[in-house]
Amino acid sequence: MADFFDHITDKHAEFIAAQPMFFIASACAKGRINLSPKGMDSFRVFSPNLCGYLDVTGSGNETSTHIKHDGRLTIMFNSFTRNAQIYRLYGKGRVIRTGHADYEKYSSQFPEFAGARQVILMDVESTQISCGWGVPEMDLKNERETLNKWAEGKSPELVREYQLKGNMKSIDGLETGITE
Repeated sequence: MADFFDHITDKHAEFIAAQPMFFIASACAKGRINLSPKGMDSFRVFSPNLCGYLDVTGSGNETSTHIKHDGRLTIMFNSFTRNAQIYRLYGKGRVIRTGHADYEKYSSQFPEFAGARQVILMDVESTQISCGWGVPEMDLKNERETLNKWAEGKSPELVREYQLKGNMKSIDGLETGITE
């Protein structure tokens, strides 16, 4: 029922591009497992073994913390259309923050978001495709604009102030690395 690959195929990259959302899971040896939904046209496949997403300022910074302290990531895409399918990516993460030499190289591949804080990259070790027959069929109503409007209503300095206040430590009290 499930098939494994050692890279993202062209067909799977097309599947990824067609999905309006994805889920990122990360963890450390101790503490909570994080699972976050993402959307906003924020995911890209850069090569068969490299992909990533533009991470915007939010209420936490768990994925960055888990990359700093462990590195393992799982990203999952679901088809909610009539054609059921699930696609998972397994690998190690890297964080490219504003000010990093490669930040522009990767961030320029995404739409501009006022609250962009970092690019999360994954070095893909394996992928898995499975049926998704248990996933409901749904229609996308629209993208939410709330997060982007929140950041657009603040100066870059106020967004950074929010990041330094609320994104410095994980919910388990670990350093996120946001000031590195």
